[in-house]
This record gives sequence, structure tokens and C-alpha cells, in this order.
Amino acid sequence: MNRLLKYQWELAAPFCGALLTLAFAPYDYAYVAISALIFVYAAWQQRTPKRAALIGYLFGLGLFGTGIWWTYISIHDFGGADPYSSIALTALLVAVWALFPALTGWLIAKWSVVPANGLRIVGAALAWVAVEYFRGYWLLNGFPWLQIAYSQIQTPLAGFAPLAGVYGVGFLLALSAFTAVEMLRGRVATRHGLPLLLVIWAGGAYLQTVQWTEAAGEPIKITLVQGNIGQEHKWQSSQKLATLKLYRELTEQHWDSDVIIWPETAIPAFLSQVKEFYIDPLQAVAREHGVDLVVGLPSSGQGKDYYNSVMTLGETQALYHKNHLLPFGEYLPLQPLSGWVLDQLQIPLGDFAAGGDRQTLLSAGGHAFVTTICYEDAFGELVARQVAEAGYIVNMTNDAWFGDSSQPHQHMQMAQMRALETGRYLVRATNTGVTGFVGPDGVLRKQAPLFNTVTITDQIVPMTGLTPYVVLGDKGLFALLAVLLTVMYGWRRWFAGYTPKPAADAVESIGD
Repeated sequence: MNRLLKYQWELAAPFCGALLTLAFAPYDYAYVAISALIFVYAAWQQRTPKRAALIGYLFGLGLFGTGIWWTYISIHDFGGADPYSSIALTALLVAVWALFPALTGWLIAKWSVVPANGLRIVGAALAWVAVEYFRGYWLLNGFPWLQIAYSQIQTPLAGFAPLAGVYGVGFLLALSAFTAVEMLRGRVATRHGLPLLLVIWAGGAYLQTVQWTEAAGEPIKITLVQGNIGQEHKWQSSQKLATLKLYRELTEQHWDSDVIIWPETAIPAFLSQVKEFYIDPLQAVAREHGVDLVVGLPSSGQGKDYYNSVMTLGETQALYHKNHLLPFGEYLPLQPLSGWVLDQLQIPLGDFAAGGDRQTLLSAGGHAFVTTICYEDAFGELVARQVAEAGYIVNMTNDAWFGDSSQPHQHMQMAQMRALETGRYLVRATNTGVTGFVGPDGVLRKQAPLFNTVTITDQIVPMTGLTPYVVLGDKGLFALLAVLLTVMYGWRRWFAGYTPKPAADAVESIGD
């Protein structure tokens, strides 16, 4: 029993990591995130950096093991790998991403020797979101899944998203949880901690009433088409004509709309293969009815390059090529190692080219819009840097790769954050779900039923104006947080006269 008590934090860590998963869609127990963060921060207190990293790693195994298990569906059911290889690759992904909570634990344990309470808490919260940013934006082109801020899309903290984006919301969530731990441990006086928490949460509630952008024109009537084509049939040549017929028939029911949007790669053939007999006639009839179509399809470039593309048809005809590609799904990083491994496992994956950062915005319904294809809507700065000239945001996705799992719901939650950050309506057309309309407040206003062949229609208002986050960006936020930390450190050092203790002097408390 004594031995179990000695390692109680390690034993509980995977369960608390799994608990954090419940804060995200489709479970939406948002406040569970605070409990999970309180646990892991408490577990890191007065631990050696090495032990804190172990606790963080075990926490990460619980979080990612329960939060991204759906990668198995993609690898096995649709990638064609055998069960053992699929389990091994899924476990490898979980093991790799769990390294990031381990890094966070190591950093916070190193920083925990700082005796200044405010400096210690702010530094720890900054360490949390800085590691999330590195994971979500830089490593292997970024993997921002399960960043803590997405769990708060329905809480008062969502009010800070138009000011500071997803990492600002994450910082305030971590700051709240870490302050609570310091209060419980008696290191922060209640008279100091409670007012801070009140300012954060009441301030967020107030900010939810602020409208940062304004209407830029009359409402636009938009129809979203959800074809519900099974991934196992999508690219079969024998199904191509039936798929093309289905989308055209669903579209012809809505010539009274201003804009009709299809999902990612709704057309299962290259543009050059369908242009004359399908695209050109569709363009003509759309123009005849005064409707703009936005369709997804692959297209060829120069040489061997090919793209995951979006095409507008109607008043104008133009292309957007996906720029932020999904690693191991649309391109193979770590070549030649990754290609060799996947060849051995006989898993066929695409190798698309990126479209580039300087693409002209597409237009439909009389307004330009920001285009995001699937995974691109997970990156706030990618949307923010294009939104100044855009009236709304369009996301086109095919989440059929992940079946009836939590992934489509998690993905929609991330898309909702993009609408909230930018103060724009977001419309999202997917193959199997979640298809829906999101307001500038991040609320999912209308949704199609999953795994149904269906269309849904609603009106959106094109918006103008920039939120503070669009102006600031993620890099600007981190610069401000770094300045805050530096000022706090300087104040304590030069005016309060202390010198931080070396990390080697940290005392590890076993089983407290």
C-alpha cells in the first residue's frame, strides 16, 4: 500500500488525462477541463522535473489515447492496414503526442521554484499554451487537436476568443486552474486569488455581449449539400457517375439559393477529367439561375503536382488549392523514412502539393470568403490573416475517414472557434457530417443529421471589421505574454529584492 501511495500521482495521471477528453465535443462537459488541469498542476508541484515529465507523459497517454483513438478507423478501415499494424501506428501517434504534456510538466517543475506567486502561476500558464502552440502549429505541420481552449467554446471564457484567440483562452483557463491549486495549497491568499478568478470569468461573460464586427450587406441564402458517400465507395470508378448525378440532383432542388456549397472532393475525379462533360454544363446552368456553386475536387498542376481544390462556378470561375496539408494524409513528412514504413505496411496515402500563401480569395453570393479545406480550419492564424477582405468563412471537409466517432464533433468545435475569433459566419459542408451554420458568436445554429444524404439551407450575414485577435494574431499574443512575464520578473527582482532558487534546491514531496 505504501508503494502505491508513493506513486499515486502516476497511477491517477492517465485517468485524469482521459477525464479531460470529456470536456471536448461530443461530450461537452466543459468544466471538467478545470478539474483535470487542477489535478495535473497539483501533481507537478514540488516534484523533480524528471518525475513531473513522467506524470505529464502518463497524463498525455490518457488524453490522446481516449481523444484521438479514431485514427485507428482511418488507418484500418480505409487505409487498408491489418489490425495489428493499425493498433501499432495509432499507439505510436498517441505515444508521440503524449510527449508534449511531458514537456509541459518538465518546464513547470523547473519553474515551480520561483517564490513569487503571481510570477510562478503566469509562467506556468504560459508554458502550457506555448507547448500547445509548438505542437499545434510547428511540429510536422501542426496537430492542434485537444488544445484546452476548444473545450471552452460554450463557457464564459469564449468571450476572450475575439481578443486573444484560442491560445489566449487556453492561457486564461490554465491560469484559473493553477490559481485554484495555489489557493488550496495556501500559497496564494483567497483575497487575492478569488478576485482574479472573478475578473477572468465575469469579464469573459461580459465580453460575450460585445459585437466586434458589423453587417457588410444583405443576408445571403446558402444551401449546404451533404452527399453521405461512403469512404469505401468514394473513389471507385464504378461509383463516379452515380456520385456526380447525386450532387447535381441535390443541387437542382435549390436554385432559389444564392450560394450552394458541396463538401471537400465531392467530385471524385480530377478537374481535367470532368470539365467538359460536367463542370462546364454545371457552370452554365448555375449562371442561368444566378446561383454561385462552390465545389470540392482534386486538380492537376504543373508537372506531377496535384492539389486538393475548391472551385467556384456561376458568375465567376476560380480555384483555391489547399495550402496547409495534413501530414501522413496528404503529404509524407520525414522522407524517405515515412514513405518506406508506409510501403512496408502497404498503406496508400496521397502526396498533394501545397497551394501557397498568396492565393486570391474566392467569391460567392457577391462577397469574398476565406476558404478552408478540412484540416485548415484548425489554424487560427491561417484564417485570421485572410479575413480582412472576407465577408464569411467556408469550410469544406470529408470526415468520413473517421466513421461514427468523436472526431467529426471535435472538428466542428474547432471550426466554431474560427468563427468566434474572427467575428464571421462560418458555413461548413461535409460529406457525412458535421455539416452546419455557425454564427459570429461561435454558436452552431443549424446542423444536418450525421450520415444522411441531405441538404440544409439558412441565411447568413456577410460581416466586416476586424476583431482584436485578427489584428494581434497568435505571435502577437505570445509576445504580449512574454512581455508580461518579463515585467513581473523585473518588478519582483528589482523592487521586491529576491533571487529565484536554483532548480536543484527543489524538494520533492512523495505522496502528498
